[in-house]
Amino acid sequence: MTRDVLLALLPVIVLIGLGMGLRLRRFLDDGFWPLAERLGYYILLPCLFFHGLATAHLEALPVHELALTLILATIVVSALVVAVRPLLRLDGPAFTSVFQGSVRFNNYVGVTLASGLFGAKGIAMAAICNAAIVPTVNVLCVLVFARHGSAKLSGRGILKQLVTNPLVIASLAGIVFQLAGLGIPPGIEPAMRSLGAASLPLGLLCVGAALDFRTARKWVGPVASSSAMKFLAMPVATILFAMLTGLTGPALTTALLFQALPTASSAYIMARQLGGDAPLMAGITATQTVLAVVAIPLVLLGTAPWVTL
Repeated sequence: MTRDVLLALLPVIVLIGLGMGLRLRRFLDDGFWPLAERLGYYILLPCLFFHGLATAHLEALPVHELALTLILATIVVSALVVAVRPLLRLDGPAFTSVFQGSVRFNNYVGVTLASGLFGAKGIAMAAICNAAIVPTVNVLCVLVFARHGSAKLSGRGILKQLVTNPLVIASLAGIVFQLAGLGIPPGIEPAMRSLGAASLPLGLLCVGAALDFRTARKWVGPVASSSAMKFLAMPVATILFAMLTGLTGPALTTALLFQALPTASSAYIMARQLGGDAPLMAGITATQTVLAVVAIPLVLLGTAPWVTL
């Protein structure tokens, strides 16, 4: 288990380090990184989410139990993060980074680990996790950015962000294609798959480029808070709701795996686009990726008695 987790996380760590090295050596012009972030947010990540959800094979899986467990656990932990905000003593943009660090997850690592543990069935269960959590998390994050981000939004602005958010649109469109049994045209599907795959390394390079360890002391509290929510509160909430929905076995293992994943590079891109604290978000993402090497095996081993019920 630990070896599988390490092998899945190692490429993520390498790409973040490479991004930081490219920026420090000024291998690329500084103007490259904002454009890369924009490309990832509006084109590459939507292709990844849409393709994954539209092409998933979901037969003979506990779709409803898995989705309901994930959605309820995510909402409860999100409410908990908002409730403890006064104790964190952070400004609005910094709080948005803590919030994202508490609820967002790295799809790449999740799919890789689920596939390694359960094969083709794991990939299908990973697609269900994406279908359930991606729209939920993106809606919640847009609401938090609207309230606490530096770019304050009115009620109309919040609605506009929700209905025009490329990640929400792509996720919902993928679900519609899945439910309607529609297939992506043969000429389009390979291109969309390739664009989606490109979002993962590019996003991680952008995270690495944004790292600035001169402000590392400021990260300690936010990183600790978001990591406690991510690696402790989220798995506990998932177990509790799994007991209510009757979710067990490999499906529950996959749910716990996704709920204990480190924050995704898309969190950094969203922080850039919607007025969050992007440098702090990069620090949380990088730190959680390293912590996950230990945290994910501990979560899966610690919850094993409930998984086999």
